[in-house]
Amino acid sequence: MSEQDISQEAPDGGVPEIGPYVQGPEHSGFPAEEIDTSRPHPARMYDYYLGGWDNYEVDRVAAERVIEVHPQVRHSARANRAFLRRAVRELVTGGIRQIIDIGTGIPTSPNTHEMARETAPDTRVVYVDNDPIVATHAGARLTNTERTGFVLGDVRDPKAVLDHPTVRELIDFDQPVALLLVAVLHFIRDDEDPAGIVGGLADALPAGSHLVLSHATGEPYEAYAAGRTDERARDGVVNVYKSSTATLNLRSKAGIEPLFGPFTLLEPGVVRVPLWRPDGAVPGAEELNDTIFYGGVGRKD
Repeated sequence: MSEQDISQEAPDGGVPEIGPYVQGPEHSGFPAEEIDTSRPHPARMYDYYLGGWDNYEVDRVAAERVIEVHPQVRHSARANRAFLRRAVRELVTGGIRQIIDIGTGIPTSPNTHEMARETAPDTRVVYVDNDPIVATHAGARLTNTERTGFVLGDVRDPKAVLDHPTVRELIDFDQPVALLLVAVLHFIRDDEDPAGIVGGLADALPAGSHLVLSHATGEPYEAYAAGRTDERARDGVVNVYKSSTATLNLRSKAGIEPLFGPFTLLEPGVVRVPLWRPDGAVPGAEELNDTIFYGGVGRKD
């Protein structure tokens, strides 16, 4: 759930207030009038799926349309969040002490730096997102948080992200880095070359770095005998995102695995996110069939 002390629900149940804004040369907040609320944004819709309050009416309407055709989407979002937590914990336990989280979305507690610092309090984290409202909330919540920064940037421009002063200040590219692309690349079209984007980011990372990636799919879970693609639900979800600021580009497992590029997949490979090194009971085949995210972790040798 999103932290309630930063964005409170309006007394009349309307749009929550946003703020406070970070001032100064590293300002990452934006006046409300500069934030596009005319179209739903995937980050704000995802916040709604997770039960957060950092969204607008246009986002809630779109998210409810998705829920109407695919009621399990909230379960999938939470399963994806749990995968992120397990992956971060695994990498930090293995010695990673710096993380670049691209497409972080609305800060939702526990955030990546909070997850990492459960194991290693000295972990450095840079968050990157291209939505001004994310910048506003991140700036508010990360103010005075040591070894943590936020960059307003777009994954489609890896060089600009990697060259940003905040990234260069916090990340030592001579030491292994964990790169997080969690629920991001399905908003990148094929013609925008998602594999090339990963490759451009990977080129800057030294051996021993890791990639944590999750991606939405429209294909059924292979181990579910009754599994099939619900074309009506799939097309309904995709159509909702056509009206948002980023289209949804579902890919199969066979289409997701190559996105890891130079990163060698760790066991158990690319799997439905609840199956990636679970720390509790494993869902049954039907529930896995309803979980729309694949996830995996790779290592650069």
